[in-house]
Amino acid sequence: MEQNNGPWPGPKGLIPVTSGRSEDANLINRHYLDSILVEMRILDSVEPDLTTEIFGKEFASPIVMPAFSHLNKVGKNGRKPMRENAWAAKKTGMMNWIGMETDGTYKEISEVGVPTIRNIKPFSDHNIIYKQIEFSKQHDIFALGMDICHVPGKNGKYDIVDGIPLGPVTVADLKSYVQAAGDVPFVAKGVLSVQDALKAKEAGVKGIVISHHHGRLAFATPPLMMLPAIKKALAGSGITIFVDCGIETGYDAYKALALGADAVSVGRAILRPLLDEATPGVMRQIKKMNEQLSEMMMYTNISDTKSFDSSVLHFQ
Repeated sequence: MEQNNGPWPGPKGLIPVTSGRSEDANLINRHYLDSILVEMRILDSVEPDLTTEIFGKEFASPIVMPAFSHLNKVGKNGRKPMRENAWAAKKTGMMNWIGMETDGTYKEISEVGVPTIRNIKPFSDHNIIYKQIEFSKQHDIFALGMDICHVPGKNGKYDIVDGIPLGPVTVADLKSYVQAAGDVPFVAKGVLSVQDALKAKEAGVKGIVISHHHGRLAFATPPLMMLPAIKKALAGSGITIFVDCGIETGYDAYKALALGADAVSVGRAILRPLLDEATPGVMRQIKKMNEQLSEMMMYTNISDTKSFDSSVLHFQ
């Protein structure tokens, strides 16, 4: 599907964006998602199978948990959101994911027994990175990842998170983290260009997340806009392609999968149910999204998650 590299018309005309705030990047992303229309191919359609294989393990759906961070700070009534989220993933057969958390919090989550990817920040002190990789490997980690996009801060210098300085990520650095992970798959999160996708491939990653990290980059291109070109560039590499940012419904997830994603990470759509209702709220929301995804697959004659076809999509 040919992509428009210039200003694109959203559902209500050109979108005025002037501030470069994260809200604007997310607005652009929302309009881009809504500008993708779907044709109907109903004859011979059957109820689809959502089963999806990720890194050699079978999951109930291509929709996966997001890399939430710091949520255990708002735990109440003895129920910690990160652990509640992990239980929801386990009970629904989903792959779990966590962002920046301490080793102690990761250990609590690992005890739930759900396959989990742990994201590590690009700390300027590489010893912290290697220690977290080793600790994770000792506690049944499913895969490891790094927010390669979380390098600059808003002051134009390397960011500082929870008082810990971050630093640059070179291809050589990324390769060393992949090697430290050993047999554990390593994922580069925050890829938004063919250039970075090819560099991540050079470093030996097993997966990438096409993402602008909920609008960290001012005027960021929507991940789905970049997805087809990145998919083409990585063809034959065996690299698993995840997509996140603004996936709010199973309909959104369908569009990402039709454009070439192997799996889709959902964040904001489950954040409020998680904080308000814990595990049951997340399970209800995931059930709804899987139903929406299945509905769209039936309408477009897609019988399983290996059969998506981008020709069903049209851009306004």
